[in-house]
Amino acid sequence: MAEPMTLEAFEEASELVSRVTLETKLVYSEYFSDQTGNKVYFKPENMQYTGAYKVRGAYYKIHTLSQEEKEHGLIAASAGNHAQGVAYAAKLAGTKATIVMPNTTPLIKINHTKEYGADVVLYGDVFDEALHKAFQLAEENHYTFIHPFDDLAVATGQGTIAMEIIKELPTVDYILVPIGGGGLCCGVATLAKLLNPKIKVIGVEPAGAACMKESLKEGHVVELPSIDTIADGTAVKRPGEHLFPYIQENVDDIITIQDSELIVAFLDMVENHKMIVENAGLLTVAALKHLNVQKKKIVSILSGGNMDVITMASIVQHGLIQRDRVFTVSVLLPDRPGELAKVSTLLADKQANVIKLEHNQFVSINRNAAVELRITVEAYGTEHKKQIVSALNEAGYRPKLVKSKGIYSD
Repeated sequence: MAEPMTLEAFEEASELVSRVTLETKLVYSEYFSDQTGNKVYFKPENMQYTGAYKVRGAYYKIHTLSQEEKEHGLIAASAGNHAQGVAYAAKLAGTKATIVMPNTTPLIKINHTKEYGADVVLYGDVFDEALHKAFQLAEENHYTFIHPFDDLAVATGQGTIAMEIIKELPTVDYILVPIGGGGLCCGVATLAKLLNPKIKVIGVEPAGAACMKESLKEGHVVELPSIDTIADGTAVKRPGEHLFPYIQENVDDIITIQDSELIVAFLDMVENHKMIVENAGLLTVAALKHLNVQKKKIVSILSGGNMDVITMASIVQHGLIQRDRVFTVSVLLPDRPGELAKVSTLLADKQANVIKLEHNQFVSINRNAAVELRITVEAYGTEHKKQIVSALNEAGYRPKLVKSKGIYSD
C-alpha cells in the first residue's frame, strides 16, 4: 500500500475508485462564463453515486484496512454525505457500518444512509458533537473509525477528483473546492500541485463556519466558538490537524461566502443548468463572482446534491424575494365597494400576478379614511417591481414595501 498523499497513492486510489464511481464529466457553463468573463466548468459530483464525492475517500480508506479492522465493523460521524459514502463503501466491502449524525441532518441524508445498510445514531446539534459521540462508541465497541476528513487516506481518495479534472482539461487554471473539515480540498490541492504546480487551488468556506480561513490566519488549527450556516455539509468548527500542513502548502487562497449568496446560486443552477446542488456544493458557484480574473479556465467542484425538498422550497422562496421576483406591498384605500377592483385592475394592467391578499379594516379608527391591503405579487424582476410600485403610488395608494422572510410575508 502506497504512502498516502503521494503521486503513487493518488494513482492507486484513482484506479480503485473508478471501479465504484460514476464518470462525472465536466459541464461547461455558458451562463457563468458570460457572467464572469472566464471559461467556467462544473465537476458535477452531485450526480455521483450517493449524491456526493464522499464515496471516493470512504472506498479507498476501507481498501487500506486490514481484514481484522473490517471485521470489527466501521463507524463514522457525518452531516450526511460521508455517512452515505461510508455506508455504500461498507456495503461493497461486505462489512457493517454505524453512522453518528447530528439531529439537524436533512431527512433525505438519514434515510439514504439507512438504505445503504448502515445503522444510524442521531446525536448533537452540530457535526462536532456527533464526532465526539462516534469516538466514544468506537472505543466502547472496538469499531474501526473512518474520519470524514482528518485522515490522509480518505483525503487521497477525495483527491482523485483532481486527477479526472486534469485529464479532461489539462489546461485548467483554477480549481474551486468547498471546505468543511478540509479533506476534499487537501486531496484535490495536493494532487493538483503534484501534477501541475501552476494550477491555482482556491478553497471556499461559508462565512459562518470559516474554520480553515481562521486557522490559516493564526498559523495553526483553531476551533471556532460557534458556527452558523445553511451549508450543513461544511458546518465544521475545527478543521483537520493531519490535513492542515498540506492545506498550508498547496491552497492558494480561501474565499468565504455568505448564506444569502448560496440562495442566489441555487436558483442560478436550477434555472440555467437544471441541476440540484446542495448548499455546501454551491459554495464554489457563488465564489465565481469573487475571483478577480479574466479569460481563465475555471473548474468549480459541485461536491454534492443531497437536499431535501423542504429545504429546496425554502431556498426558492427566499431566492425569489432576493431577486425581486416576489414582493409584498402595503397600500391604503377607502373602505367602500369597488376599491379592491380598482387595485386589481391596476395590477393586471402592469402584468403583476397576485399570490396573496390580506385586507385589514382595523389599521385606522376611521375606516372610511383608510383600510390596509397587503398584496404579495409575482414580478419579472427589479425593474418590473419598480413599475408596479410606481403605478400604485401614482394612483394615490401610498405603497409601502413589506419585508418578507418567505413568499408569504410576516
